[in-house]
Amino acid sequence: MNMHAARAAFGFDSLKAILGIPVLAIRWDDAIALLNRLIAERRFTKVSFLNAHNANIAHTDPVFAEALDDFLILPDGIGVDLAAKLLYGAPFPDNLNGTDFVPAFLQASKRPLTVGLLGATRVNAEAASMKLAALAVQHNFVVIHDGYFSPAQEPEIIDRIAKLRPDMLLVAMGVPRQELWIERHIDERHCTLPIAVGALLDFLSGSVPRAPLWMRRLRLEWLFRLAVEPGRLWRRYVVGNPLFLWRVVKQKWARGAEAVADAPGEFR
Repeated sequence: MNMHAARAAFGFDSLKAILGIPVLAIRWDDAIALLNRLIAERRFTKVSFLNAHNANIAHTDPVFAEALDDFLILPDGIGVDLAAKLLYGAPFPDNLNGTDFVPAFLQASKRPLTVGLLGATRVNAEAASMKLAALAVQHNFVVIHDGYFSPAQEPEIIDRIAKLRPDMLLVAMGVPRQELWIERHIDERHCTLPIAVGALLDFLSGSVPRAPLWMRRLRLEWLFRLAVEPGRLWRRYVVGNPLFLWRVVKQKWARGAEAVADAPGEFR
């Protein structure tokens, strides 16, 4: 089920297009209820999150952008909030970043689920599995494989997923590899909800530190991550964030120009 099908099936009619990517504007509790309903009804749905970095990649990578069109996209971070406010006059109702939302969803979901983990290093995936099992004891967490595999290993990994057929499959391979991998290899035969979770398993394992709670509440986690890994992340944040906002401004101008062109008038 893609974003548009989910909207039709469940009555959520609020989409905000950010650089051409439709993102669901939904409250935290409503998003938890939506995912629970998708699992209960076994409605295969690919899930991902849009932040400024992902949006920048999709803007220049048409293959990635096309893949995202078949995902249910949730909003992640202050960048897309600023974009929504600029384009639509209001931010998203809640910040549904996967690092917080996915563990919270698993804690809130009372029905026992089987959850597959795919990605990160084996050590981090195993540590993340143990952390999740402690957070949400009602579920069964299974490490499928780490994220470092060759094309020759893919059939065996995909077959293992199909035999397990988890309710959720957390795919942690980084953007855009994780979304493209889900798009190319995973369907309703393999699981119900494949979710692209980025660095979630690394965060849960403790190998990558998270920002203090006060920084997260101020929506400054990106600044903490930049301070921790400047060599790897400076281009994403120092270059990428202003570039994203500039592209959003251009989207707003383009919409304004279209509105003017479409408006009835005497001199047309």
